[in-house]
Amino acid sequence: MSEPLTTPGEGFHPHLHDTPDQPVTPLRSRLHHIRADSLDGDTAQSGGMRRFAAVSGKTVGSEKLWMGQTHVAPSTASSDHHHGESETAIYVVSGHPEFVFIDDSGEGGGQSGEGRESKEPREIRLRTSPGDYIFVPPFVPHREENPDPDDEAVVVIARSTQEAIVVNLPQLYALSPDRS
Repeated sequence: MSEPLTTPGEGFHPHLHDTPDQPVTPLRSRLHHIRADSLDGDTAQSGGMRRFAAVSGKTVGSEKLWMGQTHVAPSTASSDHHHGESETAIYVVSGHPEFVFIDDSGEGGGQSGEGRESKEPREIRLRTSPGDYIFVPPFVPHREENPDPDDEAVVVIARSTQEAIVVNLPQLYALSPDRS
């Protein structure tokens, strides 16, 4: 027994036009195709990187999501920064970018010289390859580096906020290591 064909337009988005108190804007009532050659470079930037928006409030009317590409030139490091309240997911497309942050959790801090766990903040370097993913929680200071002397690294980024939030910082760790 075969299923009956769906009448075009029926049941696809029945809610779009049934809510008179919430008008549907043209940007939010259709799919959007963002071509690779039309990414928007007018985004928040950090030194050493170029960010390009694909999906954002400005480009497609997104309200809760930002997605785009970041290019890190050969032998380059970004500025230290965080992304405010935004959760960030990163997919490595090409190259071997490294993601650097300070771990001050005291967990997995390794062993000090006398066999006890170190509670001191330490720099962690995540070395990646194409196909790898990175998750950056809100407000976590970090930087991206591309140690390759010849090829740029390219990553795809998705954020839980409608626009790319970038807060550049003077250093990775807010408190100096020699604090008393």
